[in-house]
Amino acid sequence: MAKAPMIPAERQSFIASRLVGRGVISIAELTDMLGVSHMTVRRDIQQLEREGQVMTVTGGICLPERISNEPSHLVKARLQHAEKAAIGRVAAGLIPADAVVYLDAGTTTLEIAKLLADRDDIKVVTNDFVVAAFLAKNSACRLYHTGGEVERENQSCVGDTAAQAIRRFNFDIAFLSTSSWGMRGVSTPAENKVPVKQAIVQSAVRAVLVTDSSKYGKVGTFNAVPLEALSAIVTDAGLADSVREAICKTGIAVHIAE
Repeated sequence: MAKAPMIPAERQSFIASRLVGRGVISIAELTDMLGVSHMTVRRDIQQLEREGQVMTVTGGICLPERISNEPSHLVKARLQHAEKAAIGRVAAGLIPADAVVYLDAGTTTLEIAKLLADRDDIKVVTNDFVVAAFLAKNSACRLYHTGGEVERENQSCVGDTAAQAIRRFNFDIAFLSTSSWGMRGVSTPAENKVPVKQAIVQSAVRAVLVTDSSKYGKVGTFNAVPLEALSAIVTDAGLADSVREAICKTGIAVHIAE
């Protein structure tokens, strides 16, 4: 008697167990192992990715990379600078006239700030001291800082006090940064950043994640913002095409900065 084909839950359990033993596995290998179509394997992978069990890479899948802490502002400033500058250019182009804008803490949002020096029509709110200092010295916009608990290494404010200040505003567009994200959304290893991230998306008409592709597939201890809470993502060409397609199918716009 022929063996009955696996149901989706069985296939997904098989994929997850094989990945634990291998770390990385190609889609071609999975189709051979399971004896099913490429599209069937992709549907199973999408379900596993929504559950946070796997991450898509070019041509296959890997285990999520867990992060326990974030680099300091000085360290982050040295990483993927060209990609961050390109992302900043695309993101700045999304800001409409007379907008109330939020810039989250981070070196990518600092690249956005550098392009706002001539915008005297906007109001900018930030929890980042470096962003605020640059705009205070170089821009003509109206500028607000959230205040709150000071996180020295990242030169920003976090916690409930910062979140309460954020909720006082109605943002036309808000730019979020992150050290880790995937199909489940934005995560963080720092619990005191969660209320800040949540307040941002709750207060914004459009919430845009700005992140280079190296952050995709990393997972922090705390879930901060689900993917569906975002309006758009601005990233670089390093993001796998299959990931981009899966995100676009959810209705979230993906802008690739060249």
